[in-house]
Amino acid sequence: MSTHPSAVPVRAMLVLGTRPEAIKLAPVARAMAGSEQFEPVVVTTGQHREMLHQMLGLLGVDVRISLDVMRTRQELSDLTARLVQELGGAMRAQRPDLVVVQGDTTTALAGALAAFYEKIPVAHVEAGLRTGVLDNPFPEELNRCLIGRIARWHFAPTARAARHLTDEGVRAEQVFTTGNTVIDNLLWVLAEGTGASAFRTEARRILVTLHRRENQGDRMRAMGRALRRLAHRGDVEIVLPLHKSPAVRDALLPELDGHPGIELVEPLDYLDFAATLAECDLVLTDSGGIQEEAPSLSKPALVLRTTTERPEAVEAGAARLIGTDPDAIVGCAERLLDDPEEYRRMANAGNPFGDGRAASRVLAQLAEDFAADVPVGATAAGPYSAA
Repeated sequence: MSTHPSAVPVRAMLVLGTRPEAIKLAPVARAMAGSEQFEPVVVTTGQHREMLHQMLGLLGVDVRISLDVMRTRQELSDLTARLVQELGGAMRAQRPDLVVVQGDTTTALAGALAAFYEKIPVAHVEAGLRTGVLDNPFPEELNRCLIGRIARWHFAPTARAARHLTDEGVRAEQVFTTGNTVIDNLLWVLAEGTGASAFRTEARRILVTLHRRENQGDRMRAMGRALRRLAHRGDVEIVLPLHKSPAVRDALLPELDGHPGIELVEPLDYLDFAATLAECDLVLTDSGGIQEEAPSLSKPALVLRTTTERPEAVEAGAARLIGTDPDAIVGCAERLLDDPEEYRRMANAGNPFGDGRAASRVLAQLAEDFAADVPVGATAAGPYSAA
């Protein structure tokens, strides 16, 4: 248990390691930096080092500590152990009042676990997402379930995500529905207006993102062949920012490199990615965050996975969960490209993920709890205590 003098800024350590975490924690970091109530301490683990370093400055995020934990083709167990050790050391040196983690990455789990070991309360941004299948996506589903057992504050993006948490036994007074901070950042970036689209023609524009671990190998090669079939139409331009993962590149480059109508580009910085998303007609993705961003810009999204932890977009009609079969991918994409009425229905379905004010709600709740000088620890009477 811990309390905090209300006159002293709350030192908040924000832990991030991947590009999606940076995108979704940037609004929280910017808001904290502009508030007298908080002192943000941003720690990067380098899980996506190249992607992070190209974008954090553009997002207005100042990094206090940079760790170097990545090794080529390292096992998840090795990465997790290294992260917990390095983050634990950073927490002992910085002595934060709370630790903020985002989403479901190995960095997020390790940050929450290290904070628990140091008896520092944890705030989980984008809490409560579930597929109900423990190893799909792997390892993200388990990661977010474990963080849900550790966190003191659960900032859920939607009412459904909040219900998942209370159904699992998290106290209702520790769960807050805020919307998703990715919408905050998308609107901020587009308002900046400095990004450049990767599309180069006036053809129908398809933005593709592929990286999911469970899709790598033969399945991803088959999806590459589906993209080739779409490109053969001759009336589309496909842009695919190629993930840095060697496994992704090994699967996609032999299938797609040099193919007419398909532009393989290096990972785009977020400003350019947002501009590219704003200019596309259709999204094909196995990613998570883009399922939230696409509906905000009225872009139909086909989700190339067998499960999704973001069913709100599917239920709203803004996204479709179509699996990984190449025939299904080509068939669903062509129906949207060729049927204007079906396309309009998806494009106009609306966005269930928020209004762009999620970060302000996160800060308001944290400020209220710390200013009230109430116990905020997660150890003696944590979210899973029967007391």
